Amino acid sequence: MLVLEPVRPIFRTFAAAVVPELRSADPNEWSEIEQEVERALIERPNNVRRQLASFLRLLDWWPLPRHGKRLTKLDSDKVVAVLRTMERHPLLLIRRGIWGLRTLVFLGYYTRADVAAFIGYRAHRDGWSARPESARERPSATPQDVGIIHKRPSA
Repeated sequence: MLVLEPVRPIFRTFAAAVVPELRSADPNEWSEIEQEVERALIERPNNVRRQLASFLRLLDWWPLPRHGKRLTKLDSDKVVAVLRTMERHPLLLIRRGIWGLRTLVFLGYYTRADVAAFIGYRAHRDGWSARPESARERPSATPQDVGIIHKRPSA
């Protein structure tokens, strides 16, 4: 059984809050995103997949006491407000759930070919050698140039 199938509306509500461009996504775009997320989840143990579905159900009911509606029935501004509260929740488990789910949304969204092309992402499994201009453009970084062992230029 697919993880997202029984909780699809909740996942989509969450995803559209995390990536506002998804508010206007068509069914094909949603399908691509959900297939990518399902592909990532297939390798996870059954209990992790069940926990994810349970967490999504919890998300849907979370705003009921305060807002009188489930997450899937709130307007987008209130959804964002509820999720902002949850990402700073005192319980680590809640924060981890929000950030883990957010990571899955990003995985589904940014692995789509049209999004990768739009943002100029050109990574390839063969690395730099896959790019024809690789010999001209590849930066020649030394350990001193990259963060950890960075030295300031001499004045």
